[in-house]
Amino acid sequence: MGFSCFAQTARVKGIILDKNNQPIDNVNVSCSGIGTRSDANGFYQIKIPVNQKVIVVFTHLALKKATISLALKANEDYEFNLVMNDQQEQIGEIIVTANNKKEIQGITVIEPEIIRKMPGANAGIENILKTLPGVNSNNELSTQYAVRGGNYDENLVYVNEIEIYRPFLIRSGQQEGLSFTNTDLVQNVDFSAGGFQAKFGDKLSSVLDITYRKPTKFGATLEASLLGGSLSVDAVSKNKKWNAITGVRYRNNSLLVKSQDTQTNFKPTFVDVQTNVNYQASAKWQWSFLGNISQNNYQYEPLTRQTKFGTIDKPMALTVYYEGQEKDKYDTYFGAIKTTFKASDSFTLKFIGSAFHTLEQEYFDILAQYRLGEVDSNIGSDSYGDVSFTRGIGSQLNHARNDLDAFIVNAEIKGFHDWKKNQLEWGIKYTRESIRDRVIEWEVIDSAGFSINPPIIDLPKKDQPYFSYEGPLVPYQNIRATNFNTINRFSGYGQWGRKGHIGNSEVWYNAGVRLHSWEVLGTAEKSESQFTFSPRMQFALKPDWEKEMVFRISGGLFHQPPFYRELRDADGLVQPNVKAQQSVHFVLSNDYSFKMWSRPFKLISELYYKSLTDVNTYTIDNVRIRYAASNVAKGYAQGLDVRLNGEFVPGTESWFSFGYLKTEENSASKGYIARPTDQRLKFGLLFQDYMPNIPSMKLYLNLVYNTGLPGGSPSYSDPYLYQNRLKDYRRVDIGFSKVLVANSAAKTKTNWLGNFKELAIGLEIFNLFNNQNAITNTWVRDVYSKREYAIPNYMTTRVFNVKLNAKL
Repeated sequence: MGFSCFAQTARVKGIILDKNNQPIDNVNVSCSGIGTRSDANGFYQIKIPVNQKVIVVFTHLALKKATISLALKANEDYEFNLVMNDQQEQIGEIIVTANNKKEIQGITVIEPEIIRKMPGANAGIENILKTLPGVNSNNELSTQYAVRGGNYDENLVYVNEIEIYRPFLIRSGQQEGLSFTNTDLVQNVDFSAGGFQAKFGDKLSSVLDITYRKPTKFGATLEASLLGGSLSVDAVSKNKKWNAITGVRYRNNSLLVKSQDTQTNFKPTFVDVQTNVNYQASAKWQWSFLGNISQNNYQYEPLTRQTKFGTIDKPMALTVYYEGQEKDKYDTYFGAIKTTFKASDSFTLKFIGSAFHTLEQEYFDILAQYRLGEVDSNIGSDSYGDVSFTRGIGSQLNHARNDLDAFIVNAEIKGFHDWKKNQLEWGIKYTRESIRDRVIEWEVIDSAGFSINPPIIDLPKKDQPYFSYEGPLVPYQNIRATNFNTINRFSGYGQWGRKGHIGNSEVWYNAGVRLHSWEVLGTAEKSESQFTFSPRMQFALKPDWEKEMVFRISGGLFHQPPFYRELRDADGLVQPNVKAQQSVHFVLSNDYSFKMWSRPFKLISELYYKSLTDVNTYTIDNVRIRYAASNVAKGYAQGLDVRLNGEFVPGTESWFSFGYLKTEENSASKGYIARPTDQRLKFGLLFQDYMPNIPSMKLYLNLVYNTGLPGGSPSYSDPYLYQNRLKDYRRVDIGFSKVLVANSAAKTKTNWLGNFKELAIGLEIFNLFNNQNAITNTWVRDVYSKREYAIPNYMTTRVFNVKLNAKL
């Protein structure tokens, strides 16, 4: 395959198919007298002159000619996929600028194909996000993530412009099951790590904006692996007015959970059904429905555990024998209707109504009897590796009967106006949140036969076994609360955008404001209505330079009005007058597009700073966040994010990420300490490759290295007295895939492969180097020495998975 060369060029590439979606080879593609041909897979690429309108011509001996007019910028890559026919010629015009609207807004665009192919213990969109700079997670079993010093509750997620909610009571990654987003249904994935526009909601950290596909013909995809499977079906009516895409997923985490130190009887069932239905009522009016039913049943019966820790000179081991079980259930029901009315070419209205209902329960009674001892490290000993001396024995009984019933409804109207060279957007939204919650949790700790009193209650001194104790016996932790609350919210936004020029340089402006008012009802304490005002702005400049660069500055005043979890304190009681957390946010960015090895690359760099006030402090245990439900702290977050992405291997996209973060808080004027999400350094790698001589053999690599988080302390501890960090998080997941059918090429064959448009089998290795990553610590007390030991709770070890992907 050849292509033309110019002093400054852009590149057009894509795939050429016939009306049956078969790839067409030997299509002549020409522009300005220079040409190329499509290969056996229908793929072509050609370089064209820049800053002028040119015509690209597609010709084939058996098909009608097709032409397109383009005007591209220097070093730009444009993908154009063509379906040629034998009935009539096709003529089209495409005017594209080098920096589309999403890039100008500082939004990262992720290709759905990468999401579906990249390996991970919890594969999906969140698995890819964790390779981006500024996005951190130390738990491969969880789909939750923290962005630039925020926590898991500070991220917005939208599907088709509809806000998505998560279950409330999840406390560990292995309970989560399936993410809401079904990757088989996805068309576009956009992500912003901060400084986003006023049209997005009231959170402090990030926005994940997902759009589902609108199918144009019947099709089906199937995926099966040792972790579960999925099936999606595309359907279209004969008159093309109706189309629908429906997906069913099943997941079983047993393969991963049973690789941990704790031996269990583990019976999870994670199932969901999701559908997106679209109806084109007329040229101006469109309706759509998005629905989801999810059922997560989590049955966990721990049996035994042995964890070795300590040093080479003094190895130790914790052996635990369990009795009891945990039975959790999370049922969620979600439905949304969206209608779009295009009143004119310059005015569009949208209405969105949604309802979310979750029924959750956490029931467990687990008795853990432990033995803490020193390990025989004498290589010549018959008992080498066994516990030779017991330093402490004890037990721990955990009990919970937690129930939650939450029902959330939303009604929203949006308007979009194009006025001359200006774009105006506005929206008004009402939300009603009804929460019924019962919390009953207690924990009893025993060491050497003697119950241990809680450290934060004024009780008589307990010095057993040396002196008898005559005080009351109380649980080490005890939480009991019942809450019936309703939260009414009114919010709205307005924003203005414009593209212009300063001299020969292109500029983009965006300014907007958000308003939010809310009140919490149903509490013993009198509730006060609260209000926030959040102005935001963005400015982007593309200088008229030979080098392709875009500079951006964005920021504003961001607020996060408290959601139910942020209102509930450590004792389970709702504090209705918790204020909205506030962040003054600044982001300075640069995008540099260039060619290396005659292939496109982009270097994205962002500096950011957040000044935080009215901070609602919290602790994190696994993925469970416990808030203080107060606003007595202030803080800051600052850092640098860098990502280099491009075609390190021709025809594939890969990237390297680096992130530096420092975030601290000052609670009640006691001084600055690291926040629970102070992930100081982060390195990420997403890499795709294939064998040159066997291109159907593909490799996918996902690597993450995060420095240790502050944490691992007991939930009751004072963070000002405990500022140790967990060990660094290191993980590599790799996948190998053999493509048996690609781009429908095999449909011309007469064997069984002709039934598939795409077919691939693969092998995945999770945690390739078998690194031991700890998410929390188990604390064991030696009653004689009064010393407490932190025993790491390790995540999953190396696991092998087999995978099958098919498309019909």
